[in-house]
Amino acid sequence: MSSDFWSQAGIDPCFSAMLSDPRSMLRPPADNASLANFRHALDGGMIAASRPDTPKAHAVESYIVMSDGHEIPLRLYRGSDRPALPVILFFHGGGFVVGSLETHDAMCHELAVATDAAVLAVDYRLSPETPFPGPLTDCERALTWAAANASRLGLDATRIALCGDSAGGNLAVALAVQARAHGPSVRHVALFYPAIDPGCSSPSMEQFGSGYFLTSDIMRWFWACYLGNENGTANPLAAVMQANLTGLPNMSVITAEFDPLRDEGERFLLALRHAGVMATGRRYLGMIHGFASLSAITPTASRAIADIATDIRASFAT
Repeated sequence: MSSDFWSQAGIDPCFSAMLSDPRSMLRPPADNASLANFRHALDGGMIAASRPDTPKAHAVESYIVMSDGHEIPLRLYRGSDRPALPVILFFHGGGFVVGSLETHDAMCHELAVATDAAVLAVDYRLSPETPFPGPLTDCERALTWAAANASRLGLDATRIALCGDSAGGNLAVALAVQARAHGPSVRHVALFYPAIDPGCSSPSMEQFGSGYFLTSDIMRWFWACYLGNENGTANPLAAVMQANLTGLPNMSVITAEFDPLRDEGERFLLALRHAGVMATGRRYLGMIHGFASLSAITPTASRAIADIATDIRASFAT
């Protein structure tokens, strides 16, 4: 398919080669395929799509937190050497099934520099081996640990934000709901094209569910892996649209024009506003799902991170 087609259809021409290659479409693995090989291939693709010249954090440190008897690796990116840095907990995307500290390393570096804050990336356990609520439990444990150890780490426990892309955005929202009831206090939640609806039933899921990188087939498979035997469509910590959104912190929601998840993200934005939450929404025209971590392909990735950083900095300043 020619690049002219994608340009006429509104897709940014930078994605023409990628979307013209059927091998770039995200689909569920075959029933007899190795999950380890599947993860290796997808993770490798995400790492390769990051610019090698991404701005680098002042320092990077590694930690371990225990969750349900398991070691959860954490990676702390310091945006500067200032004392008492505010901290952003970051939860990577990948459909709850793929993704790691490495796949979003460049994005976390850039976010730390853009916010002049610390970014704490959480390598939560993956599904289907660890279905809901296991990954959320890991993220909650990381948040509790960060708040309790903030002084020792040179962080400011009174200025905490949550951030995630895709499935990580779902975890960030669910964690904000839990933190509202149990603490610690969260100032801001930043979402890049979040996964909101386990039913995968929106018009954009139908319209862009094939041929636009992320497919509806793999999203349904991702949700099945994450929910396991749980009725996730009824659990507000999985189907976060059904959560009580009143009293949640300020939020930023980024969506992409040609993303199957676009409509559910924008419906969630409206639901937040209806609940009285101060929420900022931005739709990036010509973009596809995952564009903010595709910095080697599109400069709009850095623009989106800078926009989110502006919102987070404003919340930290109040």
